[in-house]
Amino acid sequence: MELSDIRIYPVKSVAGIRLDRAKVLPWGLEGDRRWGVVDPQGDVYWSGEHPQYLAVRAAITPEGGLILTAPGLDELHVPPAAGPLVPVGFHGLDEAMLADDAAHEWFTKLLGKPARLVWLDDPTRRRIVEEHHGLPGEVTSFAWDAPLLLVTKDSLRRLDDWILEDALQRQEAPPGPLDVARFRPNVVVDGFEPFEEETWAWVRIGDVDFRVSELCDRCFVTLWDPETRERGKEPLRSLARHHRWDGKTWFGIRLVPKNSGELRVGDRVTPTPGA
Repeated sequence: MELSDIRIYPVKSVAGIRLDRAKVLPWGLEGDRRWGVVDPQGDVYWSGEHPQYLAVRAAITPEGGLILTAPGLDELHVPPAAGPLVPVGFHGLDEAMLADDAAHEWFTKLLGKPARLVWLDDPTRRRIVEEHHGLPGEVTSFAWDAPLLLVTKDSLRRLDDWILEDALQRQEAPPGPLDVARFRPNVVVDGFEPFEEETWAWVRIGDVDFRVSELCDRCFVTLWDPETRERGKEPLRSLARHHRWDGKTWFGIRLVPKNSGELRVGDRVTPTPGA
């Protein structure tokens, strides 16, 4: 029962960075999803519609800026954001800070449509809305609906088994195991029963306590292979057959930290089931 993987995504929707350790702040892991890309009206662009995001690598500089790389584009050094606040369309947040003009041009070339890079200057301004079971005072970054997403290797192995069994029944060539990166987790844990995490109310990882705010319903972002950026039918096809209710497919749980601290790969994971 241990923490096996830690990941952050410096810009919302781009490729993740694997870490051996990460600081936990009230709004999530340090460096996770403080940047996002929006259209001129402030609505977010996401990787489900723009899989080219998945090829973007973003590194955080010591000064708090970014280094961006992607196939076909020049490497770009983005200074710390210092622009005006502009309207954005995130739940629980009305405004974010504009980045440097060169960053807007870079993402416009990547997406093939007008884009602007924005910075969440003060994460305490973005509350978790009640619709997603936020409690008073709980905040998050540009992540969807909660500061962290947890998945288990055990549930992923069960899902791989379902996909293999379903493929054999359809007399299709069996696919290989899914890359956990499809699910864009912040933490991956191991040593539990498959889908046991859906019964948890709280979980302690190392010395940090997390409230489970809700289960994670899955969208078609998971259909894109994070390496090849090719779209298939899994995992949603098998999740829809084996793990669907309320009109949605489910995989993973969303977490809200209740104290600060540091996570390290290998930390003990201790859940508390709900009533």
